[in-house]
Amino acid sequence: MPDPEPRPTIPELLRRSAREFGLEEYVVTPGERLTYTAAEQHSSRIARRLLHAGVGKGTRVGLFFTSGAEWVIWWLAVCRIGAIAVPLSTLYAPAEIRKVLRLADIDVLVAPDRVLAVDTAEVFEAALEGLSTQRSGRLQCPDAPYLREIIVTADSVPAWATPWTDDLPEVSPQILAAVEGEVFPADPAIMIHTSGSTADPKGVLHTHGTLVRQTGTWTAAIRQVTTVATAPRVLTAMPLFWVGGLLAVTGALHEPATLLLLPRLDPGAALDLIERERATGVIGWPAFTQRLREHPGFADRDLSSAPSLRDGPLDIAMAGVPDRFPVHRTMTETAGSFAHTDIRIVDQDGFETPEGTVGELLIRGIGMMAGYNKRERWETFDADGWFHTGDRVYRIADDPRLFYVGRTDDMIKAAGANVSPREVEAVVEGFDEVAQCLVVGIEHATRGQEVCAVVVADPDIDLDALAARTRTQLSVYKVPTRWITATSDQIPILPSGKLDRRRLRTMIADGTLK
Repeated sequence: MPDPEPRPTIPELLRRSAREFGLEEYVVTPGERLTYTAAEQHSSRIARRLLHAGVGKGTRVGLFFTSGAEWVIWWLAVCRIGAIAVPLSTLYAPAEIRKVLRLADIDVLVAPDRVLAVDTAEVFEAALEGLSTQRSGRLQCPDAPYLREIIVTADSVPAWATPWTDDLPEVSPQILAAVEGEVFPADPAIMIHTSGSTADPKGVLHTHGTLVRQTGTWTAAIRQVTTVATAPRVLTAMPLFWVGGLLAVTGALHEPATLLLLPRLDPGAALDLIERERATGVIGWPAFTQRLREHPGFADRDLSSAPSLRDGPLDIAMAGVPDRFPVHRTMTETAGSFAHTDIRIVDQDGFETPEGTVGELLIRGIGMMAGYNKRERWETFDADGWFHTGDRVYRIADDPRLFYVGRTDDMIKAAGANVSPREVEAVVEGFDEVAQCLVVGIEHATRGQEVCAVVVADPDIDLDALAARTRTQLSVYKVPTRWITATSDQIPILPSGKLDRRRLRTMIADGTLK
């Protein structure tokens, strides 16, 4: 008798992939190859150890890894036992790590001993006051009150960390199987943090059901944008801790696809991997594709396996579009896909717009997030269950795609990453020499938008030093790449007394402020 239709959960999806195409390559890095079978086996071992240590359904597990096989295996292990994975950006400054540990109520944090050239022990000790004097298993950090354990995947670790060694006790495979049977589509699987309209990032919660459903068409979409009909072998130039990378890691569990991953997006290393592994394309933002094409060795590479990389549009969202607006890339709130969502495009009065007319995108349905962490439903969805995205889009006749025009709010989209102006403003205004900071997005040829900061301060302020100090508080992509000084009377104000951001952007663009 055939197996019943599997439930849409990560453990069921992983089990099927290992059974049906287990020997295919799932992840390839410059120094490692991981098949689907190996991913199942390695994640099983970690899952059984976590269960023995008391980690289980609902436990919030922070993952602080670069993009690679280790990230994938730990994420699978956490999902298999019904815990909630909370990926942390390796671009975070210590202050941002502290903020997310608190906001997400993380119970267990997992990391290697080094992230690229950075000593993670130093980063965590800078993030959590008093950590250096504590002992493993008894952590008590007021800045992260739920945090009880930090696991470091190394033999030699600080006294406050738990080493991850081969001799750790684990439960039996039968217990893991029983636990996986209690993981349901409705259970939360992951919390992804994205910049919002406030200074704090928002934690987007997705269930197993939503994550599995929304990634089911990923491989088909990759074949379409790369114009290669064979099983995808794609350089995934999006960090796994954001939705684009998560979409790839989960999407590749539905059908055979090989993800080529790099811990750091270096153009030379990327071209080496693309050429060596006969990649069929690159999935990433246009800014990185441009860096690949500008690399001195690009012209001499054998890229015949990836025709779209050399001859396709810089932005894959511009492939096959009817005019100058890109296909909507979707969003964190829908796990990277518009499948299984109801869609409305409405004008400012809430009436649906005709085809070809721009309006705000509203979405709802089983393809949507469960909600924002620590927010009630009424704070996120309207009375009819619609989520107001703030994205301005349109559709054309006989084409199911959405075309993206811009945002109704002030969110900045810099090289594919959301940047909250208020978050940047709050950091810069914390410096004594700055009276006021206003952050806006300015159109940029390759990044989409550039983060620009207008500061009300002494005209002789050292802007280079200000930028350097800001980099100690924020991820690199959030730090303004353009700085302007102004006087308070130069700042445009609406009759209501609110900042006129539109006018401010115009003044920067036309050189009134420079």
